[in-house]
Amino acid sequence: MKLYVMRHGQASTRATSDAERELTEKGHLEAQCMAKWLNKNGVVIDQVFVSPFVRAQQTANTLVAALNHSAPLKTIDSITPAGDAVDVHDYIDGICEAEKLENVLIVSHMPLVSYLVEELTFDRNAPLFATASIAEINYDKLKMKGDLVKHVSPYDVSPIV
Repeated sequence: MKLYVMRHGQASTRATSDAERELTEKGHLEAQCMAKWLNKNGVVIDQVFVSPFVRAQQTANTLVAALNHSAPLKTIDSITPAGDAVDVHDYIDGICEAEKLENVLIVSHMPLVSYLVEELTFDRNAPLFATASIAEINYDKLKMKGDLVKHVSPYDVSPIV
């Protein structure tokens, strides 16, 4: 199984609340760039789990619109910046087993994305995430842990972002 953990694209600093911050034009371009990277690498996402915050929703929608295939989105209230990585890990294990998912993308925020990679991997590495970057984890459902295979940002993929 492959898990892809993604931080939202660049967001505006202007909003009435953190949850309402919207993507900038650059944030949309970053999400499109990462969709192209997924397409180029033949990744077919079975399910996208996304934070309810506006910038994460916009990132997920922009990315899915640019994929070569459809991928259903499901909003998960617990994957906000203050979410608990252990709880998210338990949820992912349960839902992936129940629904037989093999390629899952999680779109969330710092610091949760770092803590989540740490929680999901054997080496417990908590990488920092540039906006719209994606960590790819080769996940063993039986061991309920995996290996961080790569961590890619839009800047690794395209000089135009």
